[in-house]
Amino acid sequence: MNVAYWIVAALLAAFYLYAGGIKILRTQEQLRPMMGWVDRIPMPVVRGIGTLEVLGAVGLVLPPLTGIAPGLAVAAATGLVLVQIGGIAVHLARGEARMIGLNIVLLAAAAAAVWLGTTWL
Repeated sequence: MNVAYWIVAALLAAFYLYAGGIKILRTQEQLRPMMGWVDRIPMPVVRGIGTLEVLGAVGLVLPPLTGIAPGLAVAAATGLVLVQIGGIAVHLARGEARMIGLNIVLLAAAAAAVWLGTTWL
């Protein structure tokens, strides 16, 4: 279980560091080709989502790595589950049901991290 958690956590952390980082650093015009939904969401909210994603990525890795409050990894994974539920809701509200595939994969991976984290942390 330990190895499985680290594989899932590392993949999720890499993805969310990138995805969250670009939401924090790029302008609305730069994000629009990749994320059409940024037109409907105020940029402070987009930046907040990016910040939550980066914090979630750090929370998946840092607490178990340091041994300080490793239960926070489960909280971080749970937060990423909620981020993906919100992402699915936004896509469905925009009529983009065909675009939720990645959201579902990330949701399943974050849920797996929650489950793996509760079994060995």
